[in-house]
Amino acid sequence: MAFRTLDDADVKGQRVLVRVDFNVPMQGGRISDDTRLRAALPTINDLRGRGAKVILLSHFGRPKGERIANMSLAPVAPVLADLLGASVGFAADCVGDAAQAAVAAMAPGDVLLLENTRFHSGETTNDPTLARAMADLGDLFVLDAFSSAHRAHASTVGIAQYLPAFAGRAMQRELEHLEKALGKPQHPVLAVVGGAKVSSKIDLLQNLVARVDILCIGGGMANTFLHALGKPVGASLCEKDLADTAGTIMTSAVRNDCEILLPVDVVVAQEFVANAAHQTVGLDHVGEKDMILDAGPASVAALNAAMDRAKTVIWNGPLGAFELPPFDAATRAAARHCAQLTRAGKLVSVAGGGDTVSALNQAGVSNDFTFISTAGGAFLEWMEGKALPGVEALKSD
Repeated sequence: MAFRTLDDADVKGQRVLVRVDFNVPMQGGRISDDTRLRAALPTINDLRGRGAKVILLSHFGRPKGERIANMSLAPVAPVLADLLGASVGFAADCVGDAAQAAVAAMAPGDVLLLENTRFHSGETTNDPTLARAMADLGDLFVLDAFSSAHRAHASTVGIAQYLPAFAGRAMQRELEHLEKALGKPQHPVLAVVGGAKVSSKIDLLQNLVARVDILCIGGGMANTFLHALGKPVGASLCEKDLADTAGTIMTSAVRNDCEILLPVDVVVAQEFVANAAHQTVGLDHVGEKDMILDAGPASVAALNAAMDRAKTVIWNGPLGAFELPPFDAATRAAARHCAQLTRAGKLVSVAGGGDTVSALNQAGVSNDFTFISTAGGAFLEWMEGKALPGVEALKSD
């Protein structure tokens, strides 16, 4: 994947528009998690150090084209300034007189945060007039928000129509690791896909069976596959109307020489609550009132053995109802084995998606994976094999 990075850009004295993701969680008007701000620091510091005027663009929330006070990015500026150890200006709009005046007053090395791009309805429709007005504020464009790369918005791909576009450091790191995991990976490649429903991941599963060597299916979606194989699933979450789809995916896996791993034993309970009375049973012994809430130890052992054979692991989704102990046991055990192999240099491990990040944090292994993407929708669309508009805009000619 050839794409332009900051190494290809001469930024000295240039006005550089940087699309970041500062859609941070707020509680009582204060930022409760500054992870996304910290992710932008390498790019901002790189540009400042090379004498650029750094102009930051981001969305925040879903104001749907209206100016909503509690969706202003103004509270972000002082927090970012503390992290940078440098002052950060703020403009009350992302286009127009306020933005133009603030940019005109900048000196090389200065940082300016513009107001929420979604205060303009043209942002989400990629309105060319809005994109042009944003582009007029800069000389170069840097996309540093992979989490927004799947959206063809004015501030993600629209600006790239008018200015030379480059990947920021966070974006570059994301793309390089994703390429290593699925673009040009070391084989065998094992994909672990969990979560509640097959319906939300049909495209993902169909793409993966044609590209990976082993596909492990866990979580609630595994129940649909077990049902398709004629196994009892009791009162479990199961999309029985998608049994044919599950069958098609399994047939496609055989055709593509992709081994599918499904649970061989399961943990069942009759209540969906933490610490409910539970037992581990074989696939033929799930009762009518039983809910399958986790994979059993034999299933984890089979997955761990597959990891031992693999060179690359891509992970999206938990193996059970990880938010309710003890039904987080399979996810924890498998994640720790993956982390151990990664630490030993035997595995490249890339994970992503909201529930996945939470589950790996819960297992205490987030720092041991090769790379964890915090992008939800963009990570999924990348795994589905879809072209991401923001990435396409960065490709070298």
